[in-house]
Amino acid sequence: MYKLFFKKTFIYFGIVLFIFLVDRISKLYILSVLEDLGFVDININSYINFILVWNTGIAFGLLSFDQSEMYNLMTILIIFINLFIIYLIIKSKDNTAYFFIIILGGSLGNLFDRIYYSAVPDFIDISYKGFHWFVFNVADIFISLGIICLIFAELLNYKKKNEI
Repeated sequence: MYKLFFKKTFIYFGIVLFIFLVDRISKLYILSVLEDLGFVDININSYINFILVWNTGIAFGLLSFDQSEMYNLMTILIIFINLFIIYLIIKSKDNTAYFFIIILGGSLGNLFDRIYYSAVPDFIDISYKGFHWFVFNVADIFISLGIICLIFAELLNYKKKNEI
């Protein structure tokens, strides 16, 4: 039993670490471009651009605060949410633990930035015919992907329960 627990923990930790490192490497690359050029404006194609925006809020720049007290309170709240996600991972009996792991990996990437830089570097800008989505980063992609997977898993479980 302990062997299975340690194997799962090792796999979970590996996934979180992989997501965290992919996020860190992407942000370090963008910050190195900023350091070299003094700005970030990379045009990938007509739909995707890399620009640097410092986000003091939560996902997609929502709830941005100029006051350090509110920023610190939000950071503490995010830490507690991460602890709750760890609790949900431990309590998960099925594959939903992997979706929580994906969310945790992205969240820890952004939490690191909130603590280290006092803001999160967002840089992926998607646009179509002049409409721009919120600027986001790799961690936001993983967080969103994990949430979408959790929603689909819950919908499938709900459907199975109602078919019986």
